[in-house]
Amino acid sequence: MKVRLLIFLAIISLAAPALGQRRVKLKKADNLYGSIKDGQRYDRLIGNVVFVQNNTTIYCDSAHFFKSDNRVEAFGKIHIVEGDSVDVTSNGLSYDGNDRIAHLRKNVVFTKLGLATLYTDFLDYYRTKNEARYFNGGKLVDSTNVLTSIKGYYDVNTNMASFKRDVVGVNDEYTLNSDTLQYNSRTKVIFFRDHTIIKDKEGGTAVYESGFYDTNKKQSSLNRGEIETQSYKLNGDKYFLNDLRKFYKAKGNVVMTSKEENLIIYGDDGDYDRKAGITKVYGNAYLAKISDDNDTLFLSADTLVSVESPDPAKKKLLAYNNVKIFKSDLQGIADSLVYVAHDSTLYFFNDPVLWTEENQMTADSIHMLITNKTIDKIYLVNNSFVVSQDSLFHFNQIKGRKMTAIFDGKAINHVDVMGNGESIYYALQELEKESEEKDSVQTIAVLTGMNKIICSNMKINFKEGKVNNISFYVQPDASFIPPHEIAEGDKKLRGFVWRRKEKPEKEDVVKSQSEP
Repeated sequence: MKVRLLIFLAIISLAAPALGQRRVKLKKADNLYGSIKDGQRYDRLIGNVVFVQNNTTIYCDSAHFFKSDNRVEAFGKIHIVEGDSVDVTSNGLSYDGNDRIAHLRKNVVFTKLGLATLYTDFLDYYRTKNEARYFNGGKLVDSTNVLTSIKGYYDVNTNMASFKRDVVGVNDEYTLNSDTLQYNSRTKVIFFRDHTIIKDKEGGTAVYESGFYDTNKKQSSLNRGEIETQSYKLNGDKYFLNDLRKFYKAKGNVVMTSKEENLIIYGDDGDYDRKAGITKVYGNAYLAKISDDNDTLFLSADTLVSVESPDPAKKKLLAYNNVKIFKSDLQGIADSLVYVAHDSTLYFFNDPVLWTEENQMTADSIHMLITNKTIDKIYLVNNSFVVSQDSLFHFNQIKGRKMTAIFDGKAINHVDVMGNGESIYYALQELEKESEEKDSVQTIAVLTGMNKIICSNMKINFKEGKVNNISFYVQPDASFIPPHEIAEGDKKLRGFVWRRKEKPEKEDVVKSQSEP
């Protein structure tokens, strides 16, 4: 029996300090009046009221102290100090000393000293969790950011603030809108937890789904989202942003969409240098330019680069290394390419080759003018060559210093040759021959000879994509060679190369990403 009594006394002695720590104690008041409310006795305190509980001190103008319930109702100018880390003011307080929950109302200012201040009219502070929650509108302010939302909470231990519903963030660089995000007031890192739109002072827009942004270092790592420039929208699986350098990277399934043209660029990776106004897409990179008739032009290269500029004449799209293009009526290859949107011209450089219908075009460089979203003219500059193959597999050839191919719709109408013009084309005659099948006539082509012309300037007219007739200017030297007199050395002009095997198909241009 004595042993049990000793154990009971020991438990009481150990519990007493803990029970004492849970009690709210009145430290000071100018006036104290005993009162009864709903049959319950309480102390009505007026003037310079001070309560303490552990390391928490509560100051107020007046209060109702329910000692038996360990509860305080405070009024007037309320000030709560918790150690050297938390400082709170409000106009109303209901404090439960047992659960250590402070319900603060009206003009609440909750400060984590040296880090952040929270403003609201409705705040519940859970001292056991060291967590402040607001639920009817609040604003968190620190040296870097101002964040407002309908609901939110602040963890005093981790300095992590969480925001829910109609979140708005503002600082010197940008404004953000979200439904859910978190912010660490010590590290100044924002964590994106839902669809978030950020608009910067320079007019750029970014849309983030998840990831983080370090507002001190101005760097981000994002899992999903969208970056919007003046000319393009950039999407990818992951982003790495450096706002100090104004340099941004996108990785994985990169899609860059032009706002001004029906143009979409795809690739594995993308870089955006905001200061220079340059966007680069690489790794299985290709673009799709959609025309009004849904005949899409596809273009691929090792690297695709967009150059932005306030001057329309300086805005360009560059493609370099292993350039290939495909359209239903146009295919081509080159080492590099420049597209100038201002004059709708494509420039092909370093051993370019174009194929239109059955015609192969080569030159040192080629310029293509697009009018009303269709090919208008193709300029072949230096060592120009146009070759086509007829139904008997002969090669019709046109050679000159410079050429201009004029289009009518999707087909070549005529070619103007300027300087050092040479031409070979084969004359064919169509004959009708009775087929082995009854009452059937077959049309066959028969070679009647070869035209070989040398003339400084000439005009070659086409019909249905094939040579129809030629006009000669300035002392033409023309000859017609019958079939039996055509020597092997006469069949090809100097510099002739048939490059049909290099002609790209659609699958050579469109990479792994799904096309539009």
